[in-house]
Amino acid sequence: MNILQINSSARRLQASGEGSDSTRLANELAAGLLQQSPAEATKLEVLDLALTPHPALDEAALQAMFTPAEQRSPAQAERVALDMGLVEQLRRADVLLLAVPMINFGVPALLKNWIDAVAKAGVTFRYTANGPEGLLSGKKVYVLLTRGGIYRDQAADTMVPYLRTVLGFLGLSDISFVYAEGLAMGPEAAAQGLAAAREQIQEHIASPMLA
Repeated sequence: MNILQINSSARRLQASGEGSDSTRLANELAAGLLQQSPAEATKLEVLDLALTPHPALDEAALQAMFTPAEQRSPAQAERVALDMGLVEQLRRADVLLLAVPMINFGVPALLKNWIDAVAKAGVTFRYTANGPEGLLSGKKVYVLLTRGGIYRDQAADTMVPYLRTVLGFLGLSDISFVYAEGLAMGPEAAAQGLAAAREQIQEHIASPMLA
C-alpha cells in the first residue's frame, strides 16, 4: 500500500506545532492509516509543494508538451519530465491525501499548478466516443480542507465541487472530505473546528482505506 500525501499550504508546519493546520491534520490522518497495516506493507511519500513548488503552466510549458518528443529541445524535455515525474508519483499511489487550505474561496495556486501538471490527455485521462474517461481509477482520496469561515454545503464553497470534478475527471472518484472550519473566527471556534476535523479523521482511520 502506497500513500501519497500532498501538502499545498504556503505555510510550513513548524517543529513547535505552529503553522499549517491542513498539513498537521494530513499528518495525523497519514499516521493513523499507517497504523492499520504493518510498516513494511505500507509506504508514505510526502510532497510539500511549499518546499518544492511546481512551475505554473505557461506558454513555454505548453509548447514543450505539444512538441513531439524527438523534436524537443533539452529545456523542453526537462520541462515535460517535471510534469511526468508527478504523474508517475501519483500513479504509484494507492491512497492520496490532499491537504488543502482555502485561499480566497479556492484552492491554493500551489495545488492548482500540481493539478495542471498531472491532468494530461492520453496520460491520466482520455477522450472516447462516449466522452472523457479517467485513467487513475482504483485509488482512495482523502481531502483535508481548512477554512477560516464556515462554508460546508454553502454556495460560497467552490472548493469541493471543483475538486470532485477535476479529480473525478482523472478517475479519482472515491473521495472523502475532512472539514476544519471556523479557524479564523476566534480561539473557541478554531478549537471546535479542529476537534470536529479530528473526529472525522478517526472515523476514516477506523474504516477501510479502499472502500
